[in-house]
Amino acid sequence: MNKGELVDKIAEKANVTKKDADAVLSALLESIVEAVSSGDKVTLVGFGTFEARDRQAREGRNPSTGKPIKIPATRVPAFSAGKLFKEKVVASKE
Repeated sequence: MNKGELVDKIAEKANVTKKDADAVLSALLESIVEAVSSGDKVTLVGFGTFEARDRQAREGRNPSTGKPIKIPATRVPAFSAGKLFKEKVVASKE
């Protein structure tokens, strides 16, 4: 499902226009990105948690030459699915 299809689904379920659904979805995503990039954690109960995690420096290998390279420490976005989300996904396989 892409963003356009998600907007259609939101508009249908919330009984709002596609324009309104797109505005709300865009605002939600922008707010999550701003919060996580400033170091905050965003928790949506039943859905999951968005946060920034620090990744330590490590040694890797150049795939074309096989020579070791140093990969610097960095900060990456991460998502952890909530309990209800996980249960729903597991139930859909059964």
